Amino acid sequence: MAITIDSARSIFPNTLAADAVPALTARFNQLSAEDQLAWTWFAFLEMGKTITIAAPGAASMQFAESTLAQIKRMPFSEQTQVMCDLANNADTPICRTYSTWSANIKLGFWYQLGQWMEQGIVAPIPTGYTLSANASAVLQSLRGLDQGQQITVLRNSVVNMGYDVNKLGSYNRVSEPVVAPKAEAQRTQVKIEGIDNQTVTQYMNNMNANDFDALIQLFSEDGALQAPFQKPIVGKEGVMRFFREECQNLNLMPERGVSEPAEDGYTQIKVTGKVQTPWFGAAVGMNMAWRFLLNPEGKIFFVAIDLLASPKELLNLMR
Repeated sequence: MAITIDSARSIFPNTLAADAVPALTARFNQLSAEDQLAWTWFAFLEMGKTITIAAPGAASMQFAESTLAQIKRMPFSEQTQVMCDLANNADTPICRTYSTWSANIKLGFWYQLGQWMEQGIVAPIPTGYTLSANASAVLQSLRGLDQGQQITVLRNSVVNMGYDVNKLGSYNRVSEPVVAPKAEAQRTQVKIEGIDNQTVTQYMNNMNANDFDALIQLFSEDGALQAPFQKPIVGKEGVMRFFREECQNLNLMPERGVSEPAEDGYTQIKVTGKVQTPWFGAAVGMNMAWRFLLNPEGKIFFVAIDLLASPKELLNLMR
């Protein structure tokens, strides 16, 4: 039977992903717009005690500046309405603009609103406000996750706000400028226990160097990438867009792996380790697995990136 993207998704089926993340995200999405806003505020305040969120860079925020300035000039009642509209996926000019932004711009937007809420520039959560029972239950569930899973849920809570981008028709995606690859002298080389495969090590090294042009050359023309809890992105164009919008300045720290022959001359490789993001820095290492399926020419036909359920899953390399 010919290998397909669908069949490739089943390699290393014992990999235990953090299913609590999409489950909790779904529960968050079922909250009212008011509860979503309050939950986001309380969650960011609470997580801020244990997770340091880095201030966004100027390049990341230039695209949100005019929208933020517009909100800053509004009275509190209108500011609150804008935030409710975003949580409620309303069809407004600001919600439409927001929907075209990359995830990092959205995170930066809410980071700035949070700063202004603390400073009294943007309408804060009213003094003495208490979460509803449903929102409190979702927040309590968040407390039970590890830090990597917590920040993924927090990211999801703001990324899915705004107008439904699928209803926009033709639009221009707005993302940060692509940073230049690191100079050769600044690059580091990963070592993966149990793995001696040039394609896989180059994938890690090029990602850490922001060298996306070299990285995409490791993929076959019909290759695919599956981000955590997402459908596969098929084809080099879509994968390259994902790298540029979602993967800048990541720090991949693979630890160990296993390689096995697959059908039709393919090779399947699983690697586990940690990832640090520029938003949360060295304090948070997300427990990750990469499941590669390489074609007979050594090109990446498929790679799935999994957020793992627990740190012990870093040792789970069984097929």
